[in-house]
Amino acid sequence: MSVLPDPAGDAVSIAIRIGRARPTLTRSHQQIADYVLAHPLQAATMPIDELAAAVGVSIATANRFARAVGLDGYPMLRAELVKGFEAMLAPVEKMRIKLEEPATVRDVFAAALEESQRNVAATREALDPAACDAAVQAIVGARSIYLAGFGASGWLAGLLQRGLDVHCDNVHLLAGVGGASYGGRLLPRMTAQDLLIAISYPRYLTDTLVLAQCACERGVPVLALTDSAQSPLVPFARFCLFARTENQYAANSDSSALALIEALSSAVAHQTKEPVKTAARLTEAILPWLHGNARGHLAPWPSEASGRKASAQPTGKAGRRR
Repeated sequence: MSVLPDPAGDAVSIAIRIGRARPTLTRSHQQIADYVLAHPLQAATMPIDELAAAVGVSIATANRFARAVGLDGYPMLRAELVKGFEAMLAPVEKMRIKLEEPATVRDVFAAALEESQRNVAATREALDPAACDAAVQAIVGARSIYLAGFGASGWLAGLLQRGLDVHCDNVHLLAGVGGASYGGRLLPRMTAQDLLIAISYPRYLTDTLVLAQCACERGVPVLALTDSAQSPLVPFARFCLFARTENQYAANSDSSALALIEALSSAVAHQTKEPVKTAARLTEAILPWLHGNARGHLAPWPSEASGRKASAQPTGKAGRRR
């Protein structure tokens, strides 16, 4: 079967290659083509024997299919498929490589902790003093603060809300039961006196990018918490703080992102008025929920049963039983 020539210098997708070759493909090759088009991400991560088994053909047939669509063999087919998913597949490929290395459970613990330490150290070393100061002043001076973070970044946004809510009024978490569209509903309320903090790390979520873009277009200042200057959030952000989030076993390491959030919250507390009094008032408010507090002698809430028992006790002569 002849190999299809590529247009000089043009990148040809697997879908286009299959479309061109479809009339000349054998029945087995048609089955592989249908599987690849229906499951491109899975096919991009499968070794040739797994793909052949999934489709129900031989390994040799899978190799011939690659040549039938104009490639030198299955490794090139897989490489071409991966091109469309580099960002999404990078964590998968890193995990595949790590899992192929012999290691004990303790080795994995130690490696993960060491990687977190490297990420935090790199984040600290890359801090831009001017950017840090601008971010803190934007938070302190904002009328209302809106936190946009979804997926894994939704947890980080919640922790940032917890850190800022003590010292800032009107901190709104947009990740909730309403989904990303809740942020869209609040966009008309946002003005240049407010601040949108957008949190997104690889793999970036479109919802966060759309909200940041819409806010930027409305003249709302955007503070981006992301991984690098190459992040798609950066073009919409007036202020940026970066955290390195490399992880050998997942898409990101949350430890450095969380460390940055804790540092940001601490800097905001340092710049607000009377932070000690604010912290003291908060402690006083939550004191009943703290174990071992100095007010532990206070009686617990009466139960329903004890309430009934107390009401049944005689009170004076009129309550005595005969």
